[in-house]
Amino acid sequence: MDAQALARQSLAAIRLVNGLAALLAPQVVARRLGADATRPGLVYALRMFGVRTVVLGADLLLVKDQEQLHRKLRVGTLIHASDALAAASAGRNGTLPRRTATAATAISTVNVALTLLAQPWSGCPPAAR
Repeated sequence: MDAQALARQSLAAIRLVNGLAALLAPQVVARRLGADATRPGLVYALRMFGVRTVVLGADLLLVKDQEQLHRKLRVGTLIHASDALAAASAGRNGTLPRRTATAATAISTVNVALTLLAQPWSGCPPAAR
């Protein structure tokens, strides 16, 4: 398996695990975030995050058209970068506990790196891809 495929499959697995956790066990995810797991609005928001994340993960495994896959990876870079910025901001302003925000920022940053590693970089020599 090449590095691009490994990065894509790793990203898909991370998305599916995190998305399914938020979708199927939002109270557990809320507690891990240091939030009040009894708040219905939070449970709803986590389930929406879960659906989005499961769809993003499944896309990486199911889409066969290479141009469509590359477009999804480029969009994923923006999604994960905005997630990382939101987590860092939440830690900075105290919306999330600092430790939780650091972990969420790190996870999203790893996801950004995986979207970049999974990209085919046109203009690069084959050995650099």
